[in-house]
Amino acid sequence: MRIEVLKSKIHKATVTETRIDYHGSISIDPELYRKAGFFPHEKVDVFNINNGARFTTYIIDGKKGEICINGAAARLAEPGDRVIIVSYASISPEEAENWHPTVALMDDKNNIEEIIKT
Repeated sequence: MRIEVLKSKIHKATVTETRIDYHGSISIDPELYRKAGFFPHEKVDVFNINNGARFTTYIIDGKKGEICINGAAARLAEPGDRVIIVSYASISPEEAENWHPTVALMDDKNNIEEIIKT
């Protein structure tokens, strides 16, 4: 048996831009997502704290400090909204006993305030 657990989390990032005309994804500063334990093109869930919207997409490289919602999901966020971005891992129950996800706590300018292993 395998179970899904939280792998990585960017907590309370600020949306910097939305682009409805793009073909989809979320553009994130690569330095940020790598420090938080994410990979390019990784599937992620995005939770909008401001309006409660939730959607699934994938990561592409953005500019420094950027959190840009692209494509149809751009209708679910506005610049200035705060979002939580998460990914999951499939592990055995035995591995789960000692599992610790990586969580990046953000300030309002998309700088990492702290990285914790919960």
